[in-house]
Amino acid sequence: MRVEKTIIEGCLLFTPKVFSDERGFFKETYHHERYLAAGVQVSFVQDNFSYSTKGVLRGLHLQVTRPQGKLVQALDGEIFDVCVDLRSGSSTFKKWYGVNLSSENHQQLYIPPGCAHGFYVVSPKASVYYKCSDLYVPTDEKTLLWNDQTININWPLEKPPVISAKDQQGLKLDDLWGLIS
Repeated sequence: MRVEKTIIEGCLLFTPKVFSDERGFFKETYHHERYLAAGVQVSFVQDNFSYSTKGVLRGLHLQVTRPQGKLVQALDGEIFDVCVDLRSGSSTFKKWYGVNLSSENHQQLYIPPGCAHGFYVVSPKASVYYKCSDLYVPTDEKTLLWNDQTININWPLEKPPVISAKDQQGLKLDDLWGLIS
Protein backbone atom coordinates (compact mmCIF):
# COMPACT_ATOMS: atom_id res chain seq x y z
CA MET A 1 0.00 0.00 0.00
CA ARG A 2 1.29 3.43 -0.95
CA VAL A 3 0.49 6.34 1.39
CA GLU A 4 0.74 9.97 0.32
CA LYS A 5 0.35 13.07 2.45
CA THR A 6 -1.89 15.75 0.97
CA ILE A 7 -1.84 19.52 1.51
CA ILE A 8 -4.32 19.05 4.39
CA GLU A 9 -2.84 18.10 7.75
CA GLY A 10 -3.82 14.46 8.48
CA CYS A 11 -5.61 13.93 5.15
CA LEU A 12 -3.99 10.95 3.43
CA LEU A 13 -4.27 9.37 -0.01
CA PHE A 14 -3.94 5.57 -0.10
CA THR A 15 -3.24 3.39 -3.12
CA PRO A 16 -3.66 -0.26 -2.15
CA LYS A 17 -1.83 -3.10 -3.86
CA VAL A 18 -4.05 -4.62 -6.53
CA PHE A 19 -3.46 -8.17 -7.72
CA SER A 20 -4.89 -8.58 -11.24
CA ASP A 21 -5.10 -11.46 -13.68
CA GLU A 22 -7.46 -12.71 -16.38
CA ARG A 23 -10.15 -13.42 -13.75
CA GLY A 24 -10.26 -9.86 -12.41
CA PHE A 25 -8.51 -8.45 -9.36
CA PHE A 26 -8.12 -8.66 -5.59
CA LYS A 27 -7.27 -5.85 -3.20
CA GLU A 28 -7.29 -5.42 0.53
CA THR A 29 -9.53 -2.41 1.22
CA TYR A 30 -8.76 -2.06 4.92
CA HIS A 31 -6.32 -3.51 7.44
CA HIS A 32 -6.51 -1.77 10.82
CA GLU A 33 -2.85 -2.12 11.82
CA ARG A 34 -1.55 -0.91 8.44
CA TYR A 35 -3.79 2.16 8.43
CA LEU A 36 -2.93 2.87 12.06
CA ALA A 37 0.78 2.74 11.22
CA ALA A 38 0.15 5.08 8.27
CA GLY A 39 -1.40 7.71 10.53
CA VAL A 40 -5.13 6.91 10.65
CA GLN A 41 -5.51 7.10 14.41
CA VAL A 42 -9.21 6.20 14.60
CA SER A 43 -11.36 3.10 14.77
CA PHE A 44 -14.17 2.83 12.28
CA VAL A 45 -17.68 2.10 13.60
CA GLN A 46 -19.97 2.66 10.59
CA ASP A 47 -19.78 1.88 6.87
CA ASN A 48 -21.79 3.83 4.27
CA PHE A 49 -22.58 3.26 0.61
CA SER A 50 -23.78 5.88 -1.87
CA TYR A 51 -24.89 5.56 -5.49
CA SER A 52 -25.14 8.67 -7.67
CA THR A 53 -25.32 9.62 -11.32
CA LYS A 54 -23.15 12.02 -13.31
CA GLY A 55 -23.29 15.63 -12.19
CA VAL A 56 -24.45 14.91 -8.63
CA LEU A 57 -22.62 16.88 -5.94
CA ARG A 58 -22.95 15.68 -2.33
CA GLY A 59 -21.75 17.75 0.60
CA LEU A 60 -19.87 19.43 2.09
CA HIS A 61 -20.86 17.65 5.32
CA LEU A 62 -19.43 17.52 8.83
CA GLN A 63 -20.59 16.67 12.32
CA VAL A 64 -19.87 19.19 15.04
CA THR A 65 -19.78 17.47 18.46
CA ARG A 66 -19.14 13.95 17.12
CA PRO A 67 -16.78 14.61 14.18
CA GLN A 68 -16.25 11.73 11.80
CA GLY A 69 -13.05 10.58 10.20
CA LYS A 70 -13.87 8.99 6.82
CA LEU A 71 -12.03 6.59 4.54
CA VAL A 72 -13.60 7.10 1.10
CA GLN A 73 -13.31 5.07 -2.11
CA ALA A 74 -15.19 4.73 -5.39
CA LEU A 75 -16.12 1.09 -6.00
CA ASP A 76 -17.60 1.85 -9.41
CA GLY A 77 -17.15 4.96 -11.54
CA GLU A 78 -15.25 8.12 -10.67
CA ILE A 79 -15.72 11.00 -8.26
CA PHE A 80 -13.88 14.21 -7.46
CA ASP A 81 -13.57 13.88 -3.68
CA VAL A 82 -12.98 16.93 -1.48
CA CYS A 83 -11.73 17.53 2.05
CA VAL A 84 -12.03 21.00 3.64
CA ASP A 85 -10.10 21.60 6.86
CA LEU A 86 -12.38 23.26 9.44
CA ARG A 87 -10.20 22.56 12.50
CA SER A 88 -9.34 25.98 13.95
CA GLY A 89 -6.03 24.81 15.44
CA SER A 90 -4.85 23.16 12.24
CA SER A 91 -2.00 24.59 10.17
CA THR A 92 -4.18 23.97 7.09
CA PHE A 93 -7.38 25.56 8.44
CA LYS A 94 -9.71 26.74 5.61
CA LYS A 95 -7.70 24.91 2.93
CA TRP A 96 -9.21 22.29 0.64
CA TYR A 97 -7.87 19.28 -1.19
CA GLY A 98 -9.54 17.43 -4.06
CA VAL A 99 -8.63 14.21 -5.86
CA ASN A 100 -10.25 11.89 -8.39
CA LEU A 101 -11.07 8.53 -6.84
CA SER A 102 -12.15 5.80 -9.21
CA SER A 103 -12.68 2.09 -9.63
CA GLU A 104 -9.73 2.28 -12.03
CA ASN A 105 -7.15 3.91 -9.73
CA HIS A 106 -8.40 2.11 -6.57
CA GLN A 107 -7.33 5.07 -4.42
CA GLN A 108 -8.84 5.96 -1.05
CA LEU A 109 -8.92 9.32 0.70
CA TYR A 110 -8.81 9.60 4.48
CA ILE A 111 -10.72 12.67 5.72
CA PRO A 112 -9.73 13.50 9.34
CA PRO A 113 -12.37 14.31 11.99
CA GLY A 114 -13.19 18.02 11.95
CA CYS A 115 -12.98 18.33 8.18
CA ALA A 116 -15.93 18.77 5.83
CA HIS A 117 -16.36 16.20 3.07
CA GLY A 118 -18.11 16.16 -0.28
CA PHE A 119 -17.83 14.74 -3.77
CA TYR A 120 -18.88 15.34 -7.35
CA VAL A 121 -19.63 12.49 -9.77
CA VAL A 122 -17.64 12.81 -13.00
CA SER A 123 -18.49 9.41 -14.57
CA PRO A 124 -21.93 8.29 -15.81
CA LYS A 125 -22.54 6.74 -12.37
CA ALA A 126 -20.57 6.13 -9.20
CA SER A 127 -20.81 3.82 -6.22
CA VAL A 128 -19.00 5.28 -3.23
CA TYR A 129 -18.14 3.35 -0.08
CA TYR A 130 -16.75 4.91 3.05
CA LYS A 131 -15.92 3.99 6.60
CA CYS A 132 -16.70 6.43 9.45
CA SER A 133 -15.04 6.80 12.84
CA ASP A 134 -18.26 7.84 14.59
CA LEU A 135 -21.94 7.17 14.09
CA TYR A 136 -24.06 9.50 11.97
CA VAL A 137 -26.16 11.82 14.11
CA PRO A 138 -28.55 13.87 11.90
CA THR A 139 -28.97 16.66 14.47
CA ASP A 140 -25.17 17.06 14.72
CA GLU A 141 -24.61 17.44 10.96
CA LYS A 142 -23.84 20.79 9.37
CA THR A 143 -23.35 21.58 5.70
CA LEU A 144 -20.77 23.98 4.32
CA LEU A 145 -22.04 25.56 1.11
CA TRP A 146 -20.34 23.73 -1.76
CA ASN A 147 -19.48 26.96 -3.63
CA ASP A 148 -18.51 29.21 -0.71
CA GLN A 149 -16.10 31.80 -2.14
CA THR A 150 -14.07 31.83 1.10
CA ILE A 151 -12.99 28.26 0.37
CA ASN A 152 -13.19 28.56 -3.46
CA ILE A 153 -13.11 24.88 -4.43
CA ASN A 154 -12.26 24.28 -8.07
CA TRP A 155 -14.95 21.66 -8.81
CA PRO A 156 -14.60 20.02 -12.28
CA LEU A 157 -18.13 21.04 -13.33
CA GLU A 158 -19.33 20.67 -16.92
CA LYS A 159 -22.71 22.23 -16.06
CA PRO A 160 -24.52 23.22 -12.84
CA PRO A 161 -24.42 20.27 -10.41
CA VAL A 162 -27.41 18.29 -9.16
CA ILE A 163 -27.65 19.10 -5.45
CA SER A 164 -30.10 18.04 -2.73
CA ALA A 165 -32.36 20.64 -1.14
CA LYS A 166 -30.46 20.16 2.15
CA ASP A 167 -27.08 20.80 0.50
CA GLN A 168 -28.45 23.85 -1.36
CA GLN A 169 -29.17 25.30 2.09
CA GLY A 170 -25.55 24.88 3.19
CA LEU A 171 -23.99 27.70 5.16
CA LYS A 172 -21.17 29.97 4.15
CA LEU A 173 -18.05 29.47 6.26
CA ASP A 174 -18.55 32.76 8.13
CA ASP A 175 -22.07 31.69 9.17
CA LEU A 176 -21.09 28.09 9.88
CA TRP A 177 -18.08 29.09 11.95
CA GLY A 178 -20.24 30.46 14.78
CA LEU A 179 -21.97 27.08 15.02
CA ILE A 180 -18.85 24.92 15.03
CA SER A 181 -16.25 26.96 16.93
